[in-house]
Amino acid sequence: MLAFLKEALSGTRRDFTEGSLSRAVILLAVPMVLEMSMESLFGFVDMLFVSKLGAEAVAAVALTEGMMSLLFGVAVGLSMSTTAMVARRVGEKNWGEAGVVAVQAVFIGLAVSGVVALAGMLAAPHLLRGMGASEAVVATGTRFTQTILGGSCSVFLLFLLNAVFRGAGDASVAMRTLWLANAINIVLCPLLIHGVGPIPAMGVQGSAIATTIGRSSGVLFQFYMLLSGRARLHVHSSQWRFRPDVMGKLVRISITGIAQVLVSSASWIGMMRLMATFGTAALAGYMMAIRTIVVTILPAWGMANAAATLVGQNLGARKPDRAERSVMLAGLLNMCFLGCVGLCFFFFARQIIGLYTHDPAVMEYGITCLRVIAFGYLFFGWGMVLVQSFNGAGDTVTPTIVNIVCFWLWQIPLAYVLSVMLGMGPRGIFYAITAAHSAMAVTGFFLFRRGKWKMVRV
Repeated sequence: MLAFLKEALSGTRRDFTEGSLSRAVILLAVPMVLEMSMESLFGFVDMLFVSKLGAEAVAAVALTEGMMSLLFGVAVGLSMSTTAMVARRVGEKNWGEAGVVAVQAVFIGLAVSGVVALAGMLAAPHLLRGMGASEAVVATGTRFTQTILGGSCSVFLLFLLNAVFRGAGDASVAMRTLWLANAINIVLCPLLIHGVGPIPAMGVQGSAIATTIGRSSGVLFQFYMLLSGRARLHVHSSQWRFRPDVMGKLVRISITGIAQVLVSSASWIGMMRLMATFGTAALAGYMMAIRTIVVTILPAWGMANAAATLVGQNLGARKPDRAERSVMLAGLLNMCFLGCVGLCFFFFARQIIGLYTHDPAVMEYGITCLRVIAFGYLFFGWGMVLVQSFNGAGDTVTPTIVNIVCFWLWQIPLAYVLSVMLGMGPRGIFYAITAAHSAMAVTGFFLFRRGKWKMVRV
């Protein structure tokens, strides 16, 4: 077992279209779970150190993160198409074309991030005001926002190149990239914020610089692995040229992938606005519960990403039945993991929320939220694997439609009816979240069993 885990963490050259499926799932899932666990550290570390600088600094970080959530949506959407196309070419044993896809993804990332960086550098104060910032927050946070948006190239390339490695089955490289980026950010953040020795105290801008340096270091490591031949996929100098046909296909698949992420994000914003109508205590308890839920959902996405890679590679190898079995296995494992987490949430909700606050009113809302959502955790685990499996096949349209139906046409109206019209208050919103994700899992299962995803060409 130890040797198996070591292989998963250090990287493997196994062919994931052959041999034991359970081994393939675990070899991919272990580093992907750890990768996704690292994904949430950037924001956590920034907020941890910045919170000591005052309310204006915290507000500037929070509002900039709100802007970045839109960029993350674009980056994740582009990553979906990148993983799908790289995995398909690898499954076909066409490593040359897989390298071409990687290069085109880099070109797209540079183009999009260039526009974002220019807009961020020139219009940061106006963007903050547009987000509702006071003049005090604008004065404190302008340089922070300029630095974060100006360094957006590192965000896009970090997402896209990790998508390349995941598609190639090199999940350990993606994991090590985020370990490196986070380690540098954690070390630099307090040094640049507060200053030490010859390094001046930069305040909240120091946090942005540390984050950008950390992400950029991760990108440099990604390029080293990609160009040196030390990873499974080796990109050669001859492949660094524009391929409009490949780039066009990446963009076309990405459009619905981006829409998919934005639909989901917009639904969460809508739920938050509805929750805010029930007062500060309800909103605070809800946010504490959601923050806890995200900590467990991100590792579960690692299992879902493993399923996406296996679907793409096995479809490329013309083994659709093996692709389907890999989804069933990954879904079962994810349900077991989140089922255990759900039990912990149900029985230890009070202790978990107690880590955040001792306010009785806030605690009760947070505890109720955790316990109600825990009932749907089995469906959460199954649903996210199915969604990523469609994406891994290059079918980003189906999960986008499912998200629109389950979140916009079902979750938000149901939350309003239960919480306002039927007088259930915040508890009605919690039940609506569980109902929506359960509906997504059931709908996704029936659409998956129809098998149209097996015929998608990318």
